This record gives sequence, structure tokens and C-alpha cells, in this order.
Amino acid sequence: MPTPGLAIRGPRSLLRQIREAMAATAPTHAKLAMVVRTIALSMVAEVCSIYLRRASGEMELFATEGLDPGAVHVTQLKPGEGLVGEIMRQGRPLNLSDAPSHPGFSYRPETGEDPFHAFLGVPLLRGGRAIGVLVVQNRTSRVYADDDVEDLQIIAMVLAEMVAAGDLLSRDELKDVEIAPRRPERLKGAKFADGLAFGVAVLHEAPVAVGRLLSDDTAAEEMRLSEAIASLKTQIDAMLDGHEGILGASYDVLETYRMLAHSRSWNHSLLDAVHSGLTAEAAVERVRSEHRAGLGQARDPYLRERVHDLEDLNDRLLRHLSGDGAKARELPHDAILIARNLGPADLLEYDRARLRGVLLEDGSSASHAAIVARALDIPCVGRVQGLRDRVSEGDPVIVDAETGEAYLRPRADVIKAVRARIEVRAQRRAEFARLRDTPAFTRDGTKVELLMNAGLAVDLDTLGDTGAEGIGLFRTEFQFMVSEDLPRLGAQTDLYARVLDAAGKLPVTFRTLDLGGDKVLPYLQAEREDNPALGWRAVRMGLDRPALLRMQLRALIAAAAGQPLRVMFPLVASVDEFRAARGLVDHEVAWAVRRGRPAPAQLSVGAMIEAPSLLWHLDALLPLTDFVSVGTNDLMQYLFAADRGNPRVADRYDPLSPPLLRALKAIQQACAETGTPVSVCGEMAGRPLEAFALVGLGFERLSMPSAGVGPVKQMVLSCDRGAAGRGLEILLKSTASSVRAEIEALARKLHIAA
Repeated sequence: MPTPGLAIRGPRSLLRQIREAMAATAPTHAKLAMVVRTIALSMVAEVCSIYLRRASGEMELFATEGLDPGAVHVTQLKPGEGLVGEIMRQGRPLNLSDAPSHPGFSYRPETGEDPFHAFLGVPLLRGGRAIGVLVVQNRTSRVYADDDVEDLQIIAMVLAEMVAAGDLLSRDELKDVEIAPRRPERLKGAKFADGLAFGVAVLHEAPVAVGRLLSDDTAAEEMRLSEAIASLKTQIDAMLDGHEGILGASYDVLETYRMLAHSRSWNHSLLDAVHSGLTAEAAVERVRSEHRAGLGQARDPYLRERVHDLEDLNDRLLRHLSGDGAKARELPHDAILIARNLGPADLLEYDRARLRGVLLEDGSSASHAAIVARALDIPCVGRVQGLRDRVSEGDPVIVDAETGEAYLRPRADVIKAVRARIEVRAQRRAEFARLRDTPAFTRDGTKVELLMNAGLAVDLDTLGDTGAEGIGLFRTEFQFMVSEDLPRLGAQTDLYARVLDAAGKLPVTFRTLDLGGDKVLPYLQAEREDNPALGWRAVRMGLDRPALLRMQLRALIAAAAGQPLRVMFPLVASVDEFRAARGLVDHEVAWAVRRGRPAPAQLSVGAMIEAPSLLWHLDALLPLTDFVSVGTNDLMQYLFAADRGNPRVADRYDPLSPPLLRALKAIQQACAETGTPVSVCGEMAGRPLEAFALVGLGFERLSMPSAGVGPVKQMVLSCDRGAAGRGLEILLKSTASSVRAEIEALARKLHIAA
């Protein structure tokens, strides 16, 4: 009888024996029996068993050495049942000196495992998902050594790849083993950008496939790994230093990458895996699976978030190992992008003609990734929990951004229904197109000016197709966010001139830089802030760094070249801030005139009302402005003290609530009394029901994403403004936290197309 505790150190010789067993000419079930026998002998164990997950979720005994062979394909455990179920649920090893005394132990008499006490089980992890469990047992009560646990984990990793490759099972057996999720799933998320799409899943920063798992040349693999890690560190340092721009990556994410890339524990884990006989790529996969299995169970949300950071870091390292670190991705013709989250410029890296939709695990509807998706008219659903673990590259996927849902591997009848809905949406788009040149008058004769939000070059191409009467908000910061260095005067002037040329005679309102907060540029030094949404951002940054703001104003004046120019400042919180900002405009106009350059034919300078402080100082602000615009996104987050970038609170408060509606009504009335033109350029303006409320409150200028112009125009044409106003007047007195249902009922009563 073998003596426990004498396991052969290092799994390399055992892996060779397993490879030899695989090379033998024998049926797959016989090869599997040889594998468990080899592991039992090498690990000095009296029992070795392999359990695999069926598509039903049950764990089935597929092979054993030491238990009753008649239990193979007979013993099945329900999801979460027994010690095997516990390992599957936790995704990490279970090491027990006396298994029968464990509360999770499930006795199966057909296995004949009565005399065995010592138990060590490790999950078969593939892509971070447990597809099975490898178990060794002994009669003697003992705790297996750390080396035994580590050796068995390496063996389990190799076995998982062999199972997936079909080396250990026949095709008939493999078809019912859940190597990757295959069942149709319907996941609930949140609607970020309206639309409906069907296509195939493409993983953002998809991992490089690992081919070779084992290596006999440890020194060569260690050198390859060290060189790739060094290259990765250099790249990440360059991102932060601004020498190599990665589109849309935020400072915090890159700072986390740098911290993790320089982490001694991560580097040591990779090197230890290589020293055990794995290739550099296999070492990355092993460490990835360990992190996902361990940190994925953490209760601390911060630690769970680090799993995703490590995922991206490991994927990036694999691309460096393959020599493919900076190669652009090619998309299929009907791609659905799958990601944890996206930076505001990440979507611009993909071919828009091939990208049908986006699914995100995290984010919020007010995030800049969501804003870009709406600008590009790409359906987007976010906050789909567990998405990355439940979808594989190439899976058929539906993005239902009408209901905020995702369908993974949908049934044929669901696909048919979605295609029918896509056709209906196409017909609606055709109807909107027919309304393109129809003026937006309400049924009782009020003209509502519908404008478009922009910030990307692609927006300029769609301006003429939308029927918008101008650009009510041009976000100038996008040029800065996608540049590797600070855009110079000439580059800024060229962009603004192109915008004015594309608009022709239509008005364009340029918003000066709204940087800071969650839009930190790698080439601008900024201190870390505890609460960046309330920190050094927008006009505050411009006033503290007047050279930056003056250069932008100089570029805008030069681009206007004697044409009318409209400029507004974001996040004005006090009258003095607006006075100072307007003073810089006047200074730059005077500078241009002194040098014989044309001043704007008509200069209009406005303020964005986003800070609640201005609600009680409109009497002082409005006489100084030529126009104002209400940014409902920020106004709402400050009014409710709810960070719009925090998914836990971003959608906690409804824009159709009495507090926000009363604030908007107060702004509209103050502007009406002073004759100050006012528009709404937040996300509310682009949604028909919310736009109906805004029209009822008295607003006559709405600026929105291009996709919202058609639906909102259809709403306006069906609206009786007077009746809407009377209905809303009653609802403003409500004590409820939201009056959405009541506004929906009012819209139905008035036959509004909302």
C-alpha cells in the first residue's frame, strides 16, 4: 500500500506521463482511465477521480481509480451538492483531513468511498470557469501539503485544456459536457443607448488563444516571459506619461494597470508557474484562473473589481507574448462588442460599419462611453452582471436596448421575433426621415427648435440627415481625449472651422473644454481628488489655467473668420466665474482685432446651468449672458447628490421627479421674464416622454443626440403644448419621488407619440 505524503515533487514528470497516455492508441474512455491511474500513482494517492459538469449543471463522475468503477457515469451530483459541488461553487481547492465529517459531504454508497478520509479537490478551470473537479483521496486522515495542492492545480489546468480539445472524451461524450456556456440566457441590464441589434459576440481586448501548454526549456520560457513583462511595463508607463496614447483609457485604470504590472506577487506567480514546466502563455492562464477563482468570491467590491483589471492585464501580456501587442482588431460584419466597461474613446477604435451593438458589465447611462454610443447610434446595454463569464467569442447575441436586456445564444423563435422588431424600427426610421424637413410645430402652433449634440467628426456627417436645425452643443473635449498630446492652436482651429463649414448657415454652439472629473488627460498633470465630480473641472480648470482656455477661445475666433460665433462655458457655479470667463472672450476678440483679424460677425456668450447654486442667482446671471443652456445630466447629479458615474446611484433618481421639474420650470420662467434664450441639452431632451415634459414646462429649444431628433420631432408634431402645460402644472405639486407614470398617462390621454 502506498504511503501518503511521499508525492513526487514537481508535476513535470507526471505531465509527461499524461502526454504519453494521450499518445497511446486506445479509446478515449481508456485514456481517461489511464490518466487517473497515472495521477494516483504519482501523487501517492489511493483514489483519483474526475468529475465534469454536464450541460444540465450536474456534476458526473467520468473516471476514477480507487472507487468502484461501476459508479462511473452513474454518480451524479446536483449543482452545489457535496464537496465536489462546493469546489465548483467556490472555484478554489478544498483540502480536508476528514472529508466525511465536513457538513457539505454527500455520501454515495455506489462509489465505495467509505474508508477514505483525506480529501483534496481542485477545480478544472478554463477561462476562469470551473468545468469540472479533480479529486485525490487517502484512507489516512491528513492535510495534503501545499506542494501537493499546487501540483494538482497545474495538472487540473492541463486536463481542462485536454477536455476542451477533445483529447480525453469522444465527441458524443463531449457534446453534453459544458466546456463553455451553451444554454440560452436572458440577462437584465440597463438601457444606455437606444436600439436593437443581433450579431456575434466579440470580446473587447479578447485574450490570445493559448496553444502550447508545456515546455522542457524553462530558461527560454522565463526569458520570453520577462521580456514580455518588461515590454508591458514600458507600454503602461508610456500611457501614463503621455508618450503613447491609448484612446479613452482613464488615468485611474491605467494607474491600476501600472500598479498591478509592477506587483511583485503577480510577477512571482507567473515565474513560479513557468518554473513548474508551463509555457509563458500557460503560466498567464494559470495565474488568471487563480485570481478569478480567488478574488471573484471576495465580498469587498473593490477586490472584485481588481479581477477585471487583472483580466485586462493578463490579456495585454498574452498579446505581448504573441508579438501582437498593438495590432488592430478586425470585426465580423455583425459584431456585438462585449466588455466590462469602455472609456469614452474606445468605441472609436472599432469599425462603426461592422459594429452592431455593445454590452457592458458595468458603467452608467450617463457615462461618456454611453454618450459616445448614443452619438454613434449604437445600441448599448450596461450593468449586465456576470456577462464576461457567461458569453464566449462568436456566440450569437441580441442587444435589446429598448428593454435593457441581453440575450445570449438565443433560441430561433427569439431571433425571429427580434428581426421582426428590427424591421419595425427600420420602418420608423423611414418615417422619421420623411419628417426631416417638416418644421417642428406643436398642434397649437408653438415652434420648437430641435438641435443636435455633437463632438465627433462622424456627427457632422449625419447633421443634414437628422433634420436638426443646428448644433446646440458641440463638446470640444473629445479632440483632446483622443489625442496623444495637447492639441495645438492650428489643430483646434482646423476642427472648429470644419464644424462651422459642415453646419453651413445652421447655428453651432461650442462648449469650451469640460475636462477634469472622470475626463483626466494623461498629458495634463492633475492631482488625485477624493470626489472629482465636485472637484477641479470644466470652467474652474479653464480659469485656473487661462492659457489653456485662451488658446481654445483664440482658435474658435480664428475658425469663425468673421462668421457668427456662439460659445458657452460649462459648470458655471457663480456669477463671478461667468464674468471672468466672458472677460477672457472679450480679451481674445480685442487681441484678434488689434492684429487685423476679423472679429465674429455676431458674438454670443452663454453659460451652462448645471450647478444648483445658480438657481438662486439667475437674476444676477441672466442679464450678463446672451443665452443659457441647461445641462440636465450634471444638474440632476448635483441636485440629488448622486454621482452619475456610480451605477449604484446613477439611476436611483428619476428625471421626471417634482424636484427636478420644479427647478427646470424656475429656470424657464426666469429666462422668459428677462428674454434670455434658453435650451436644454441634457439627455432628457432626446427622449420623447421627457421631451414632452420639457415642452409642457415651456422650453422651446432642445438639443439631443442625433438619434433622438426624429422621435422627438414626431412627439412635438402630436403635442398640444397648452394642454401639456396644464397637466404638468398639477403634477409639479406632487409629493411623490417620481411622476413618470402620471406623465405617461397624460401623454396617452393627449394622444402624444411618446
